[in-house]
Amino acid sequence: MNASHETDLKGGRSAAPPPFGRLVNVAKTFQSAGQSVPAVKDISFEFRKGDLVSLLGTSGCGKTTVLKMLGGLIHTSGGRIELDGNAITGPYPGVGVVFQAPTLMPWRSVLGNVLFPLEVLGRNGAAAKTRARDILKLVGLAGFGQAYPRQLSGGMQQRVALCRAIIHEPSILLMDEPFGALDELTRLEMNDLLLDIRRVTGATVVFVTHSISEAIYLSDRVLVFSKRPAVIALELAVDFPYPRSSRTRFLNRFTELEEQASIALGVVK
Repeated sequence: MNASHETDLKGGRSAAPPPFGRLVNVAKTFQSAGQSVPAVKDISFEFRKGDLVSLLGTSGCGKTTVLKMLGGLIHTSGGRIELDGNAITGPYPGVGVVFQAPTLMPWRSVLGNVLFPLEVLGRNGAAAKTRARDILKLVGLAGFGQAYPRQLSGGMQQRVALCRAIIHEPSILLMDEPFGALDELTRLEMNDLLLDIRRVTGATVVFVTHSISEAIYLSDRVLVFSKRPAVIALELAVDFPYPRSSRTRFLNRFTELEEQASIALGVVK
């Protein structure tokens, strides 16, 4: 989704708007048992508002560390992160987060779980409940508002977690392998659901995964991470138009991109 250029007062083209997100030479080193353990070495990339960018790599390579630094959940050891022109030095209020586990509150109903972020913000009136019901309808859970997490399948629980993450209309959605624990068919359904949500809401998404096909299917761009300490080994521009369908996965170009990512990951020699 290319940002339009505005015409300046002299009739020429103005510069493109600045990126919504920017990471510049970001590094992170943890201290463990008196030793320094570098997790991320030198990460730089940008993304625009409305982009869906995947961070692809093997388990433990530093993808989640980058995601947490992007949301201000942990501090960098070096470099700079900006969101919407703001330097990220602590938790960023405009973030929605979805983890691999749904982490729903078992004593609260589905509706109560979804409404929780708005309650924290003091916005728990009738309008909030209407919005929550609308979002549940969007993800196919209309009529489940009074159910409890224990009564739902794993895929349904993750749909609730996704609703909870977007109800406060965050400026960016950070997703840490959110579908990794689901069976393959449910995972494919959730991929399409995420693309539907992105289409309806215009959400900006940074998505962590170790699935090559998932990254390519979902994304505008895929950043392939090296093994720890992570650097970006390859950046792939995914040029399939949206909306995408299951047939996209069988295109020759899709296979070409999978091969490029596999080579960068060291899966294919």
